[in-house]
Amino acid sequence: MARAPRYIDTYYEPFIGGGAMFFALAGDPELAPKRAVLNDANLDLVTVYEVVRDEVERLIARLETIATPYLAAGAEERAEFYYEQRARTPEDRVDTAARFIFLNKTCFNGLYRVNRRGEFNVPHGRYLAPRILDEPALRAASEALRGVEIMNGDFGTVTDAAKPGDFVYFDPPFEPLSKTSSFTGYTEGAFDRHEQVRLKWLFDDLTERGVAAMLSNSPAEWLVGVYEGERAGLIDGGTDRRPGYHVERTPARRAINSRGDRRGAIDELIVTNYTSELSRGRLESAASSSPSASSGGSSSSTRTSRTKAARGTGKTK
Repeated sequence: MARAPRYIDTYYEPFIGGGAMFFALAGDPELAPKRAVLNDANLDLVTVYEVVRDEVERLIARLETIATPYLAAGAEERAEFYYEQRARTPEDRVDTAARFIFLNKTCFNGLYRVNRRGEFNVPHGRYLAPRILDEPALRAASEALRGVEIMNGDFGTVTDAAKPGDFVYFDPPFEPLSKTSSFTGYTEGAFDRHEQVRLKWLFDDLTERGVAAMLSNSPAEWLVGVYEGERAGLIDGGTDRRPGYHVERTPARRAINSRGDRRGAIDELIVTNYTSELSRGRLESAASSSPSASSGGSSSSTRTSRTKAARGTGKTK
């Protein structure tokens, strides 16, 4: 959050996931955006966000009916209850959200993974007292989501309306660092290298439009090279753009590993297209002075082709 722009009109997050960045910004009176647009390719996750926003009390009541018998059961009964919940078809939207939260809190390592048929297939975790129902957190999330637009679509179209003064944060499925570390089963379709490249084109397009953007990913060698090799200028409010994106590695905790002693700090790639001096007024100035802002700018055809390619029809997260 420390890297986010100081002023944000509309906040966009095309891969909402757990929403850590959004909730952090929304909870800070000095950084909270005026508006927010959240998206994810996972329909069940989008349903969770919508139900938390619109029907949080019904969700709390439904979660209680699931959490109470599970927590009162022994180890074998808990596992049996878990697999029954995993196998069943939810009755309605509230039940879909409650089942999703229950599985997330009680599955192995809080992992979300589906098979090719789109079926959740993570095994049961063995936690002593998982916090399945957190009423204060759910109500706080509901308040933060009030008035927020929530979408279920392709990441390439979510930011079509983004403009200078807005902020886009990308937290896509990470590029695997090795064959054994590959995990892209977040939806039925894998988020492969083609999707990573399409995301890079969208990042370039936002830069040309003067829209502040940040991306998190793994420090895969080819991916680092793609962003470090970009010569597009940083948005800083001046008449000239500084060459290259700002690419850095920062320690992040590895949460998923079968061995607890291997869940340590690893490097995470952070890419931004703006300087630390960014403010809304400076960003607008940068956009108006950039070549792409003029009607005769030579970059307009490149921007158009990149935008079409980023929208694409490829697989999503």
